[in-house]
Amino acid sequence: MAVKINAIRGMNDLLPQNSSVWQQVEGVLKSTAASFGFSEIRFPVVEKTGLFCRAIGEVTDVVEKEMYTFTDRDGDSLSLRPEGTAGCVRACLENSLLHGQEQRLWYIGPMFRHERPQKGRYRQFHQFGSEVFGIKGPDIDAEIIAFTATVLEKFGLKDHVTLQLNSLGSSEERAAYRDALVAFLEQHKESLDEDCRRRMYTNPLRVLDTKNEDIIRILADAPKLSDYFGEETRNHFAGLCSRLDSLGIKYELNSRLVRGLDYYNLTVFEWVTEALGSQGTVCGGGRYDGLVEQLGGQSTPAIGFAIGLERLILLLETLNLVQGIPAVDIMICAMGDEPEKQQLQIAMDLRRELPELRIMTHCGGGKFKKQMAHADKSGARFAVIIGEDEIASRVLSVKDLRSGEQQTVEMAAAAAYFKSVF
Repeated sequence: MAVKINAIRGMNDLLPQNSSVWQQVEGVLKSTAASFGFSEIRFPVVEKTGLFCRAIGEVTDVVEKEMYTFTDRDGDSLSLRPEGTAGCVRACLENSLLHGQEQRLWYIGPMFRHERPQKGRYRQFHQFGSEVFGIKGPDIDAEIIAFTATVLEKFGLKDHVTLQLNSLGSSEERAAYRDALVAFLEQHKESLDEDCRRRMYTNPLRVLDTKNEDIIRILADAPKLSDYFGEETRNHFAGLCSRLDSLGIKYELNSRLVRGLDYYNLTVFEWVTEALGSQGTVCGGGRYDGLVEQLGGQSTPAIGFAIGLERLILLLETLNLVQGIPAVDIMICAMGDEPEKQQLQIAMDLRRELPELRIMTHCGGGKFKKQMAHADKSGARFAVIIGEDEIASRVLSVKDLRSGEQQTVEMAAAAAYFKSVF
């Protein structure tokens, strides 16, 4: 017997009984993007490794430990994309979409990180992301956050998530703060865990993001990044907060919020929940005004966000805010040679008249009881029964599989009947 091959750990199949939930979620995300005037962009799942090293930062966990990287037959180092922003910037630069132009874009698809799989975190995961290029002021920051707030409200999550907000200032302000933070951490080096000691010199701001409660207490006395802000940064952040206040979007200021990637500056934000335990970040994003120039383009202001679909769907299911939709609305069953010949045509006629409904024919014949069991199992609301008598009389027998009631409907009036009941 051949050895069965299983899926790679942390890379999951999406089965038919779950796909309708994903379709509903993706539909809300896409329609919301359209309502905010955003356009879709698609780019490859494989890029040159250097793109992510330059964009994300070589001393981030993503690049150091999590990327799926390989050498192809031409000797080039390639990587599966671990996030979407870098690839989106590369695509925009390569196709001349940024110079002197404003772009509001969205994308959706799989990302890959070699992490320890756990509930809400997988090695192949899916993100909906959005990026805006060419707008400098805090108004677009507020618009992006309003976009995310609208999505979460549509899902019924408004009372189950909290917006956390911070500013990382400019690169110059962070450089000055970095020296002060390192000096502080050196005073407490013996009390830091191995991860924080490793980050202390390579990426000290990431120490602020620690989940270690003992280190969090130490950091309460650390210098504050906001003390190093100049007037421009303070005005930008104040402008964002005032706009969110005007929109009625509540937020919490979190000075320890730094996000995990090196390209962020100024505004950073996360929507978090307590309903999923440690995997509490549902959506995150911020400004990355230096990334386009860093990847070879001209200086371009930019901001974006990403939502992890697995985690969003897990939250919706945990709170019972989403349910699957049956794959079938109407099941057509036929008994007899002539009805079996005609059922496909009857189904096609109904589909032309009722394109919004899901209509399935029972194929393969079988006894009446077997066909009705198939109709019940499909989740269909109605079974259409066609026998020799129905063909002779040009009618359909229609059974409501929920109430059990059955009636006769003329074939010519069938589409109008189903329009009236759906």
